[in-house]
Amino acid sequence: MHANLAKPAWALVAGASFWGIVWYPYRLLAQAGLDGIWSTAFTYGLALLVGGVVFLRHWKGLLASPWLSLAMGASIGWSNLAYVLAVLEGEVMRVLLLFYLAPLWTVPIAWLLLAERLDRRSALAMALAFAGAAVMLWRPELGLPWPASRAEWLAGAAGFLFALGNVLVRKIDNVSDAGKSIAIWVGVAVAGLAHVPWSELSPAQASAVAAPQWPIVAGIGVALVAMSYAMQYGLSRLPANLAIVILLVELPVAAIAAWLLAGEVPAAKVYVGGILIVGATLAATLRKSGSG
Repeated sequence: MHANLAKPAWALVAGASFWGIVWYPYRLLAQAGLDGIWSTAFTYGLALLVGGVVFLRHWKGLLASPWLSLAMGASIGWSNLAYVLAVLEGEVMRVLLLFYLAPLWTVPIAWLLLAERLDRRSALAMALAFAGAAVMLWRPELGLPWPASRAEWLAGAAGFLFALGNVLVRKIDNVSDAGKSIAIWVGVAVAGLAHVPWSELSPAQASAVAAPQWPIVAGIGVALVAMSYAMQYGLSRLPANLAIVILLVELPVAAIAAWLLAGEVPAAKVYVGGILIVGATLAATLRKSGSG
């Protein structure tokens, strides 16, 4: 690999690896009695506090596209909350692979918002994503490959909202990467707080439970800022087709972590469905060698 690409590539490896294992400290918080709603609100609230100070001068940049920034932050905000809740309730690899249905949702959203036409590669991506979901979710007793648990519905919703947020990120071209990161941190923190009425814990109870776990909460919050910076550093310096391949490191990292840390051994159909979904991601992003 060219020397100029090595650092950005390793930055993306670090970011993808973080997302492949961050579910575990969230589960530790859940075992301590802090549910996903409050753990999301606390960790992203801390990330917003730290990141907001570090990138203080980028706040005003959000005024360049306030409504799009709001929509993007809200989409990715609820996506992250749904992701956290899903990994706390469901099987890690199943949740992650359903989350990677992004190509399925990205194609029609990009067509509507960015006027991008559906070409052969995009059609292939949609077909592979549908096939992957069908294999993963197939249950003979249900008759159709349909999500059978709240975790699976949350994972699918998280993937859709993440795809919407990513298209909006592409649409906003007059806001800095740091400014977009701030919008996302705000969106996730607000999403967590908005769902507090559905939590079984009151603010006082949540604070009491979180207090002894502050090293984990602080660790996740600071890591979110660091990894956001790493992701922005890598994505802004690498070709998109190379970046997406590197980001798929998340899947094997998550598989190994789920096996070692949670004793989860996914069924064979999860691996088959995962291969199809990864293929959909590659089909939607990789270009033929030599193309622009």
